Amino acid sequence: MIAIPCPEKLSLIRYNVQLAAGPHGLVLPPYKGSTFRGGFAGTFQRLVCSTGTRQCRPCPLKTECPYALVFESEPPAGSEALRNYASIPRPFILEPPLDPKNEYAPGEPVVFSLVLFGRAAGLLPYFIVTLDEFGRRGIGQGRRPFVLDQITVTNPLTGETAVIYHQADRVVRPKDLGVTARDIWLWAAGEISQSDGAHATIRIKFLTPTRITYESRPIRTPEFHTIVRNLLRRISSLCYFHHGFAYEADFPAIIQNATRIELVANHTRWFEWERYSSRQAKKVPLGGLVGEAVYTGPVAAFWPLLRLGELLHVGKGTVFGQGKFLVERMERESAF
Repeated sequence: MIAIPCPEKLSLIRYNVQLAAGPHGLVLPPYKGSTFRGGFAGTFQRLVCSTGTRQCRPCPLKTECPYALVFESEPPAGSEALRNYASIPRPFILEPPLDPKNEYAPGEPVVFSLVLFGRAAGLLPYFIVTLDEFGRRGIGQGRRPFVLDQITVTNPLTGETAVIYHQADRVVRPKDLGVTARDIWLWAAGEISQSDGAHATIRIKFLTPTRITYESRPIRTPEFHTIVRNLLRRISSLCYFHHGFAYEADFPAIIQNATRIELVANHTRWFEWERYSSRQAKKVPLGGLVGEAVYTGPVAAFWPLLRLGELLHVGKGTVFGQGKFLVERMERESAF
């Protein structure tokens, strides 16, 4: 069993954003990721577009534009990876509330998380200004307004938290509680013993629809190697396009080892939903797996990768908060 190398310079920072429903309350769909992302993106573009055309691809300023970096990123000319892709992974995640609640009374809080990767971490002021304007324009049914109440930053490993923005004084007080993949690898090393390299049992809980593809098709059974394949692809892309380095690893050997991890209990189901894409002028399917699955085998080598994956998400639609999962060790006899 080979060790999985750490993509040391991959970095992320996690914010919790608290909104307060406006005087007319809010009516939101049960799964709110697409609603947050759609309205947020449109407001961001209106605020920062220098030409006023809102057309990114032909724009000569797109390589320096914060909107293009976050929402319309493209493979740079001559790039060796993803050269056939029309776009590259976005350097952020909007994690909506997991609660399916859809009606909020005036003043009631709505909390979601914002995760920024690499260069995008320096764009927080743009996100704050956009959220403030987004609140005035409104969201959800009837486009009802809300207030950007508070933003906190949290170290996902230690739990340390600091308030960096409050509506009362509208002052930003930055505090760097971001982490790197190296931090996560070191943290994970203290959570799992080397004896687990021979045999251990883990449970993965898929908290939001997780759309993992294998051989160009969405899977309905979460075999361990398919999760690892998708995680490696996501990490490689984030490193290359948003951190400026190539993640070097023996991917075939890692995947081969992943096939040794057995799926012993599958309690997942398919959650079907779709969103309307204004760019494509059609509804786009985003259904995925929710529930939990239990795996057994030599999992120690994969533990740091899975712990990083908890923060990165996995699969399609991560910008909407899809692919959020939690991993935990468990006793073999309680797997069933």
